[in-house]
Amino acid sequence: MDFEHKAKAVADCLMSYRKDESGWKVCKKSNDVIVSWRPSSEFPGNLYKGDGIVNGTPEKVWECLKPVPNGLRVKWDNNVKRFEVLEQITEDISICRTVTPSAAMGIIAPRDFVDVILIKQYEDGSISSNATNTIHPSCAPQSGYVRGFNHPCGCICVPVSGEPNKTQVLTFFQTDLGGYLPRSVVDSFFPSSMAEFYSNLAKSVKSLKDF
Repeated sequence: MDFEHKAKAVADCLMSYRKDESGWKVCKKSNDVIVSWRPSSEFPGNLYKGDGIVNGTPEKVWECLKPVPNGLRVKWDNNVKRFEVLEQITEDISICRTVTPSAAMGIIAPRDFVDVILIKQYEDGSISSNATNTIHPSCAPQSGYVRGFNHPCGCICVPVSGEPNKTQVLTFFQTDLGGYLPRSVVDSFFPSSMAEFYSNLAKSVKSLKDF
């Protein structure tokens, strides 16, 4: 499988989501984030977008967000229980397994996801993680976990002009959780989960010492 091609296509996809303002409907607002959705063109579900400003430099925010084993993300993100690198393809592209805990008061059982992930930096100082589902010979579905599938998703840290200690964080999620979940459970889970994501990210960035 051409993982490099697949990963770069995801980054292009996220950029198109970022630029295309049409069709978004706001479904949740908090002090930290505005969450919007529109029907996904990838699967019979929704594409969710989070847009919020976090107090912290892009470097600090990225330190909290970056997808690495034993990184800060596992500590503050309630939806990431474990993160494993299955194979390093290039310096910026890896195949990873993410394990998520049960959620929605146990209605959503533990999941695992296998993704190709590209870390990409842009000329304007933005840095992004870009992911989509893949398969890997070392990681067949395992008992105890429902295998879910991430369609093109990721996080983008964007510098705020004139505000070096602030970062715009854009997130895109379109996840097929797998299993037999009622649509209503999925539709209520993502907006509240994303609001919690931004709240916990802001706290994590605030707790980081300067570096």
